[in-house]
Amino acid sequence: MAKGFSLAINPWVYLAKYTDEGVWKGNYIEKPHLSPDEEKKLIAGEREKYIQGRNSFPELPLVNYTTQYGMGCFEGLKAFPQKDGSLKLFRPGENGKRMARSMKGLMMPAFPPEIFLPAVKTVVAKNAHLGFTPVYDPEWEKNDYIYGHAVYVRPFSYAEPGIGVGISTNPWVVIVTTSVGSYFKEGTSKAITSRRVRAFPEGIGWIKCDANYVTSALAKREAESQGYMEAIFLDAREHKYFEEGSSCNIFFIMKNGTVVTPSLEDTILPGITRRSIMTLAESMDLKTEERKISIDEAFSEAREVFVSGTAAGVTYIESITHEGKTVIFNNGKMGEVTHNFLRTLKGIQYGSIEDRFNWMVSAEETGNL
Repeated sequence: MAKGFSLAINPWVYLAKYTDEGVWKGNYIEKPHLSPDEEKKLIAGEREKYIQGRNSFPELPLVNYTTQYGMGCFEGLKAFPQKDGSLKLFRPGENGKRMARSMKGLMMPAFPPEIFLPAVKTVVAKNAHLGFTPVYDPEWEKNDYIYGHAVYVRPFSYAEPGIGVGISTNPWVVIVTTSVGSYFKEGTSKAITSRRVRAFPEGIGWIKCDANYVTSALAKREAESQGYMEAIFLDAREHKYFEEGSSCNIFFIMKNGTVVTPSLEDTILPGITRRSIMTLAESMDLKTEERKISIDEAFSEAREVFVSGTAAGVTYIESITHEGKTVIFNNGKMGEVTHNFLRTLKGIQYGSIEDRFNWMVSAEETGNL
């Protein structure tokens, strides 16, 4: 069973550059590759060398503002296999808009959403034609697609050469795809608050910026070393309000049935899955609130907790530990409301539930850009 992300990118990629003339020029590149069946026959050393070659981009400079200072941003989205053999992307237009906002936030030229969307669709479609795509498995339905596979799409910016601290004015945008399985490890779903601070007011917490994920990775590794699945960040000023998980937004189902998630402000990433869950909640006639929620309130009034994101999907949190105090939610099991969100969201993504919101977009080639 595949877990997490595969490091082997698929053969077709998209590469665009912002020119001195003030326009984006891009093209699709097919990396040298074997067929999926031929890949499986490679022995360990051969496979490592093969993957390294396919993942190489010699046209991109090693020393630049991205590699030296984390001056870059990225997106993450998925294409889901459908029962009819097709692939559909989940809300790719929203990722395009968010990436443009992130790039503007880093004071670099924004990659236009109207170029982003066809480029993503075409890269996914071209790789699917080569057989680099998961096949729908009815077995996934038994666990509400928790273990379902998908195509992961990673668009990212990459700066021009630079060794002094500076701003990127002529960046690249690269779009690659790979395979992905379930994100969190099986076993525990316990979480612990982190003393680390992910984002400060007036900072870059709202940007899907490379640099933000250093603190997230450290906090998550610390949590895992203590036997927890997830680390949860608190606010920078008072350290008593929940903000988000290591790489996902967080939700609380209160005892009165209200669905509460921290308000975005400028320190929390505006998750697309987060927004989708709020839409689902409203369609289910559930009361929703976006506001600050303190540790004390959550510990006394929340009956279910879960995190959400492209990778996390909808993942329930059985307990949260803060400064030695642990509170267990819903007897340590996935709650009914959380399960309903999981079943509905995954059902829409994999095509077993009607997409009433027009979220799913077919992956198809749209020609050169």
